Amino acid sequence: MLVGDDGAVRILMLNRPQRLNAFTAASYGSLARLLVEADGDARVHVVLLRGAGRAFSAGVDLDALRERPDAGAELGKTFDALLDALVSFHKPLLAAVHGPAVGFGATILLHCDLVLVADDARLRFPFTLLRTAPEAGSSVLLPSLTGPQRAAELLFTSRWVGGAQAVEMGLALRCCPPDRLAAEALELATAVAAQPPAAVAAAKQLLGAGRADAVRAALARERNEARHLSQALGAIGSTPRDGPAGLGGAPQPTA
Repeated sequence: MLVGDDGAVRILMLNRPQRLNAFTAASYGSLARLLVEADGDARVHVVLLRGAGRAFSAGVDLDALRERPDAGAELGKTFDALLDALVSFHKPLLAAVHGPAVGFGATILLHCDLVLVADDARLRFPFTLLRTAPEAGSSVLLPSLTGPQRAAELLFTSRWVGGAQAVEMGLALRCCPPDRLAAEALELATAVAAQPPAAVAAAKQLLGAGRADAVRAALARERNEARHLSQALGAIGSTPRDGPAGLGGAPQPTA
C-alpha cells in the first residue's frame, strides 16, 4: 500500500499491480489500519483510494489464499476489520477507478461517498457465478444506489458494468478519460477538503443515518448465506481457472 498526502487529502494506493491489486490478508489489514489512522488524523480531511497499474482491484488473491491452510481464517479476520473501518469511517472517502474492479474491488466502492470512474473501468459483482452470497454489505448498499431491480440484475447475472453505465446506474458520480482520472479525482477531493471538516462530517453523518446498522445486519445475513452455500455447493474458488474465482470475486491475475 502506498500512502501520500496532497494538502489535506490522504491518497491510499493499492499497490500489487502484478496481481491486479488483488487483496491478501495483509493488504486487508493494512488498508484497515490506514483508514483508522486517517480517521484519527486532524490533518487529513479526505481520503482518496486508487489502484496502481492497470486495474483498481481484482478482489482477493486466491493463490495467496491457497498457500497456507490457515489463510482463510486470517483473511476473514482482516476482512472483518476492514469492513468495520469502512462502516465507521467519519471522513469523506473517495475512489478513482480504472480497469477492472471485481468482487471486493467493486463492493468497496459501495462504501465510498464519491466514486469517479475512467472510461475503461469495468465493475463486476460475480457472487452468483462464484456460487456464494453477496459480500461486504452489498446486499443492502447496492440496491440503495441502483434500485432493487437493477441490483437484482447485477447480482443474478454477475455481468460486467462499464464506466459510463456505472454512472448511469448511480454507482459512480462521473466518467472521464483514463489519463484525466487521477487529476479529476484529486481536484474533487481537494474541493471537499477545502470545506470546514466538521460541517462535512455532519453532512456525511446525516446522509448515512442508519446505514451502519443496516450494513452490519446485512453482513451477518451474508455470512450466514455464504456458509450455507459453501456446504451445499462447495468451497469458493473451485471454479475453472479460466473464469473468475475466489472469495471477494477475484479473477486469477495473469500479469
